[in-house]
Amino acid sequence: MLESFLQAAIATFKGLIIVAPFFVLLALVLKRRRALEGLKRARPEIVTNLGLLLVNGMVVVPLVAVPLAAFRDVIPRVPALIEFWTGLPAAVALIAAIMLIDLAAYWRHRFEHGPELWRFHATHHADEQMNWLTLRRKHPLGEFLSLLIDLIPVLLLGLPIWAIAGAALVRTGWGYFIHADVPWTLGAFGQIMISPAAHRLHHIRDETLMGANYGNTITLWDRLFGTYTDPAPYLNCETGIVEGTRDVAGELLRPFEARYRRAKARTVNETPAL
Repeated sequence: MLESFLQAAIATFKGLIIVAPFFVLLALVLKRRRALEGLKRARPEIVTNLGLLLVNGMVVVPLVAVPLAAFRDVIPRVPALIEFWTGLPAAVALIAAIMLIDLAAYWRHRFEHGPELWRFHATHHADEQMNWLTLRRKHPLGEFLSLLIDLIPVLLLGLPIWAIAGAALVRTGWGYFIHADVPWTLGAFGQIMISPAAHRLHHIRDETLMGANYGNTITLWDRLFGTYTDPAPYLNCETGIVEGTRDVAGELLRPFEARYRRAKARTVNETPAL
């Protein structure tokens, strides 16, 4: 078991090492001398993000992703659905996997902004110096929900494992990109794909505007369900939450703070009887 945990952690950091040079180069090209200043400001939060990545990589991934991969053959799947996806061109199956995982993630994300789950999701919004590593700023219980809710539907629908794995890689890579500290709307392409500017708006310090642009990869579901907001007026907006940022220990304990219990109680008490 310990060996599985270590292997999962090593695999997580290997993926990080692969993408890190791109974002370092991007910062140097765009910010030049200001890149070092930005790194100094973001350093405490980067340390927190890497710490949470380590916790999630060693604990959550082995407890969820590894068993899902090991027991995928015993998950009930309709043979007709498996045959349907197998008969499609590989590109179509991959795009379908991306879109369906994004649909599940969209609704999971919306529920995370509700009173029941915000206490776990708040950790992800706490970065005040948002950067590409903000993607990894997740409470272990939030990471657990992400893996479980995002992956099980596509497994049940019979999509090929290779397509699910490929979609996960694409979504992770795009997730790093949209968390990067760049004010890019991506022009016409940003009407189809979630841009860094659109996702930064989702992390905006204004908690009213925070309820927009829930998608990770495509804008389709936000547009379909009425939550897409044009990021152009909000470029380089301030990010973070009223409760402020924490170190690793603080983020792990955040969901159990009294403020969240009180907020939940107020929501329940203020809900009108049917």
